[in-house]
Amino acid sequence: MGSDRDTLENLLAGNERHVEALPEDYFAAVQTGQHPTVVAICCSDSRVSHEGMWGIERPGAVFTPSNIGNQIWDEDAGKRIVDGGVLYPIHHTGTDVVAVVGHTGCGAVTAAYHVATGEEPPGPQGVDKWVDQLVPVVEEALESGLIDTDADEARVINQLVEYNVDYQVRSLCDATDVPDDIDVYGFVYDFQGVYGDEPGRTYLVAANGETGPDALADIVPEGYETTARSLLSR
Repeated sequence: MGSDRDTLENLLAGNERHVEALPEDYFAAVQTGQHPTVVAICCSDSRVSHEGMWGIERPGAVFTPSNIGNQIWDEDAGKRIVDGGVLYPIHHTGTDVVAVVGHTGCGAVTAAYHVATGEEPPGPQGVDKWVDQLVPVVEEALESGLIDTDADEARVINQLVEYNVDYQVRSLCDATDVPDDIDVYGFVYDFQGVYGDEPGRTYLVAANGETGPDALADIVPEGYETTARSLLSR
């Protein structure tokens, strides 16, 4: 075992603060079941606060599966399937909204881009599995005409992040395991000021397969029109 007891102590001390700060009835409504209003599949990047980005302060509101690259699929016996972390709340807890959340500067998308342009996978195998699943998405994006391939790498990566979110949303909309009445939204969490000057803002880039910024601006509630943005060359 590792010898870094400081990290263990920090975890336990942080949990102690968490326990002490909880209201007495904090878990009262969810002790015997859960009915989250949304399942948000996010990138597992440590800089992305899965509940914090929505200002959620109560348990049971968001079902939060994650993986590197915010991918909605898995593989079973060589067949690509929708990940159970997405399907479980849809089929068993009454959840009727899915949010696919990418983020600026995504390392998984960066790795897939490097592989797609001739570099070796980053390793180890457990990482390569997820990167390899993104490579065809990146290759499709680079051929789509939507990516400014002459731009600096940081911009290309962020355009690929958005394209990947769009792709994952479309994949969910087309999946037979996802009922037609489920709403699927795609967001990019921007903590680098790429889409605007408000780090931490989530920008809507797709909704049920729609990706046009003007159409998205018509979908969002009044007052949130500026959150419908796109980096892609449409």
